[in-house]
Amino acid sequence: MNRSESALKPALYTVPSQDGGGVPFLRGGRCACGHVFFPMQRHGCERCGGHGDTIEEALLPGHGTLVASARVKLHAGPERKAPFVVVSVKLDQGPVLRTLLEEDTDELLPIGQSMSACLVEVGRTGSGEPVVDLRFARSR
Repeated sequence: MNRSESALKPALYTVPSQDGGGVPFLRGGRCACGHVFFPMQRHGCERCGGHGDTIEEALLPGHGTLVASARVKLHAGPERKAPFVVVSVKLDQGPVLRTLLEEDTDELLPIGQSMSACLVEVGRTGSGEPVVDLRFARSR
């Protein structure tokens, strides 16, 4: 990653430094009861109802397993050009999240496929620096 890249949604994930290994961390949370969730929020634990001091921020490694996928061929909004693939990934730390696959493919993705978070360029700042957003890709 280039150090001049900026995240489209910095509250949700980290942008690793060029020498930091390349896989972004997701900004989630952990309750004192052990429940791990994404994204971070302080409204209360989904499991025990705890809040405040019982919830702490947790950086979740961007690795997981594919649990579902769907290829979108027609999208109602102009903000995202179809086709693209939506995936549900169960993170190794526990939470399941819905996100986009790094690439569009009509290939059937096998459930259980190992997945890793990555950042892709989605635009440029006014000064021409890349803006990146989180996606998941099949682990190599």
